[in-house]
Amino acid sequence: MLPKLWKHRYLYFMVLPGFLTILVFAYFPMYGILIAFKDYSAAKGVMGSEWVGLKYFQTFLNDPMAFRVLKNTLLLGVYTLFWSFPAPIILALLFNELRSKRFKKLVQTVSYFPHFISVVIVAGLLKEFASRDGLFNDIIAYFGGTPIMFLLEPDYFRTIFISSGIWQGVGFGTIIYLAAMSGIDPTLYDVAEVDGAGRWKKVLHITWPSIRPTTVILLIFAIGGILGTDFQKIILLYSPETYSVADVIGSYVYRQGILGAQYEYTTAIGLFMSIISFTILFLANWVSRKVSETSLF
Repeated sequence: MLPKLWKHRYLYFMVLPGFLTILVFAYFPMYGILIAFKDYSAAKGVMGSEWVGLKYFQTFLNDPMAFRVLKNTLLLGVYTLFWSFPAPIILALLFNELRSKRFKKLVQTVSYFPHFISVVIVAGLLKEFASRDGLFNDIIAYFGGTPIMFLLEPDYFRTIFISSGIWQGVGFGTIIYLAAMSGIDPTLYDVAEVDGAGRWKKVLHITWPSIRPTTVILLIFAIGGILGTDFQKIILLYSPETYSVADVIGSYVYRQGILGAQYEYTTAIGLFMSIISFTILFLANWVSRKVSETSLF
């Protein structure tokens, strides 16, 4: 054991910073989960505070707001999965069909760029475009329509949130799929062409089966994170007028925990949602292993 460790010591030294980062910022803070079961007092500390059991879990489940935020979180997660997950796959397949390498690199670079724009900037752009005098209403007015206050209308919030997420992440999301496609043997396409297969047949019978395992793994991760809605952008975009559709677990925890200082209550909510997310991930992995024989564990 020790000789192997010494032989590969430089590789372990390269892994060490990442390991320490995860240990310090991901695992050590889990000690704070204890306050979900305690009547936390900063003066007494975590261990000195009194145990209250499942009091805060029961408080959340009995809260009239619980159903609304759970429903909004689930709906936004499902809609995002339905619309956002296939987008990078389709774009990667289209990139793979481009013959001009120069044009392909140009389009890829343009599609990657939005990923590196801050969420704050994206939210600011959306507020400007969706305002009464913004770009969207200018287009509507040009065709004779009536201006719409998009971000104050609950009917438009989810569409704006999901479509902006697709715009920002679709290009960067193609990287993994393009990497998987790069491992496909080119002779398979040549043989298929000799047999008379067109582009659609090549995609259907060669490209798609080759990237399907990668797609399944990423789908499992996506399903597991279905409750992890990007609440940062929601907080930047929502308003009391759109709470009925935009208020999710993350924004509710922000208001109650950070603004309301109810640390025990919001820790219990976070732990409750983490357990549900892990259960969903486990079930998705189990179904995938039974159906496709591809799974995480």
